[in-house]
Amino acid sequence: MKKNILIFSTAYVPFVGGAEVAMKEITDRIDEYNFVMVTAKMDKKLPKKEQIGNITVHRIGVGIPMVDKLCLALFGHIKGIALHKKHNFSCVWSLMASYCGFSARKFKKKTNVPFLLTLQEGDPIDYILHKVRFVKKQFKEIFLLADGLQAISTYLFDWGKDMGFVGGVAEVVPNGVDVARFTKKYTDEELVAVRKSFGFSDDVFLLVTASRLVIKNDVESVIKALPLLAKDVCFVICGTGDLDERLAGLAKELGVFDRVTFLGNQSHEELPKILHASDAFVRPSITEGLGNAFLEAMAVGLPTIGTRVGGIPDFLEDGKTGFFCEVQNPKSIVDTIVRIQHLSAEEKKHIHNNAMEVIAERYNWEYISGRMKHIFTSLCASS
Repeated sequence: MKKNILIFSTAYVPFVGGAEVAMKEITDRIDEYNFVMVTAKMDKKLPKKEQIGNITVHRIGVGIPMVDKLCLALFGHIKGIALHKKHNFSCVWSLMASYCGFSARKFKKKTNVPFLLTLQEGDPIDYILHKVRFVKKQFKEIFLLADGLQAISTYLFDWGKDMGFVGGVAEVVPNGVDVARFTKKYTDEELVAVRKSFGFSDDVFLLVTASRLVIKNDVESVIKALPLLAKDVCFVICGTGDLDERLAGLAKELGVFDRVTFLGNQSHEELPKILHASDAFVRPSITEGLGNAFLEAMAVGLPTIGTRVGGIPDFLEDGKTGFFCEVQNPKSIVDTIVRIQHLSAEEKKHIHNNAMEVIAERYNWEYISGRMKHIFTSLCASS
């Protein structure tokens, strides 16, 4: 008979980021357990209950995002306990130490069911701690009460330990890459058409990023680097965020607006084609939990530029699998781009081969799902 696992997640399909994508990729590959989720509704049109892949999703709230997140944090455990009476959960799993973490903490205290905490946070740790300053004790309890810790990077794993985690099951298990999607081949005609759609001349050197336009991803420094680069270096930005207008204004102010294209959010169907049509990927993050966008660019074969922060050094090695620039340093970005421009085709191929070895070994979903199944088995055995 299959054992049941209760998941608390602040958001889920159709609201997806890297954490939610990972949740679906992992649970879709594990048939040995039944998964039941409690999440915030956040949209009045969504049903209170539905089946998504291998997860039975229960949504709570009224359809207003901030209200529903608070509802999840304060009362999500009540829904979890009601479901526990029906399903007799062998494990409770919190996707991040966010609003859902408070639900999992209360559920653990009420039921003593083994508790797995996953850390996928991408925001700066100082920012997270500032947000929870008025509930600092309760936030710390999320870590103290967890029996298992799974973090997507060494950086987040160390943070979990610093916050007081003392459970018996602890592993760094990263997110993965849909290798087939990002290594798909496109015809020359398709790629030429994509490049033309950006509005630049045919012979430009095309930088690309896939980033939320927020301070931590520091797309601003790339725009500041453009005036210091040759005029044939252009920049395609995939993503939206709080800084949309500010970044467009900066590009105009620096006289490089005609070298920047803002594409907005791109689907997983369109993004691989855009990456394949580009010449290099850049995201000079100020902080980063892991950074799936880097791994996706590496899988495509793009020379990939990141910073030595957060989880990025787990997979990016300068000159071997990608390239580092300094944090908030446009001149360093310029130097790194010029370095890439001087690479031979053979050198680019060598770096791509190294990157694919790392991805194949540690960042494929089958391997990751197997490791997660092992964690569930260890925790459920103690229930």
